[in-house]
Amino acid sequence: MPADRTMLITGASSGIGAATARQAAKAGYRLVLAARSEDQLDALAAELGGPERAIAVRTDVTEWEEQQAMVAAGIEAFGSIDVVFANAGFGGPGGFTGSDPDAWKAMVLTNVYGAALTVRATLDHLRETQGHILLTGSVAGRRAIPGSLYSCTKWAVTAMGEAVRGEVAGSGVRVTLIEPGIVATPFWDDGKGPIDKPLTEDDVAGAVLWALSQPAHVDINEILMRPSAQAV
Repeated sequence: MPADRTMLITGASSGIGAATARQAAKAGYRLVLAARSEDQLDALAAELGGPERAIAVRTDVTEWEEQQAMVAAGIEAFGSIDVVFANAGFGGPGGFTGSDPDAWKAMVLTNVYGAALTVRATLDHLRETQGHILLTGSVAGRRAIPGSLYSCTKWAVTAMGEAVRGEVAGSGVRVTLIEPGIVATPFWDDGKGPIDKPLTEDDVAGAVLWALSQPAHVDINEILMRPSAQAV
């Protein structure tokens, strides 16, 4: 079935987004890859088959016009959008008195406003295709981390997933919130974080593909996943 289906991924140039793109390409999806890192994005699109199978669209998710252009490029290239993974986001050091307010602003705009714009830009198309939207949340969006505004943004994404699901219930559109714990990414100075065996980007990508593989009448609302060594 995925051979004729198109997946749009924001934050696709690295990390969970890139890992999901690679697994989705193997499953037969055509891909609209969006991020701000143009060189990485172009390289990934070429790796995954070039313009017939994957296109790169340089996008700042905090800009509404760029989100609209991203969706228009996907429709022009492939004719439809069937799956959207609103994955763009980033974190930062904790502490309400030790963090940079400008960094806060960028994080809130990307993690919350950017995700909401992705929903708005794609939802009409997903209604037409009875498609699937996924959002990257976090364990930090279920357990408040002391002093972490990042955690606050992910609590907002948790609420967003449920708010969108309620709006589209009965339309055939499915909504899934992906909530990973500690994942080995460049976010950590040592690349893996505070435990010996964190989740990998492919672990999270596998959860995305699993949610997509369910029968059309089954909506996996949330996948909360931790490495087995993570206590909180």
